[in-house]
Amino acid sequence: MSVQKLNKENFDAVRNSDKPVLLDFYADWCGPCRMVSPLVDEIAEENPQYLVCKINVDEEPALAEEFGVFSIPTLVVMKDGKIVNQSAGARPKDQILAMLDG
Repeated sequence: MSVQKLNKENFDAVRNSDKPVLLDFYADWCGPCRMVSPLVDEIAEENPQYLVCKINVDEEPALAEEFGVFSIPTLVVMKDGKIVNQSAGARPKDQILAMLDG
């Protein structure tokens, strides 16, 4: 399954997903974000049991504010519409998967 790009208009459809949701808050100019992005893409392709989404904080500042994103990359895991895990900064793939499984 591929990564979905989210904005304010399509976010509500994801919020109430039956699957665990991984949100990757990023910006194109952010070096650590560019390191995490291919890992997030791999997780999306290899794990159809998760809904994997990216949110560009420059294009969607209201969503970034709603989730309290102050530094990027920020990864957020949601289950049943609630935040169950959140971390800021680059993470290796195994730690991102652990966030989803946790």
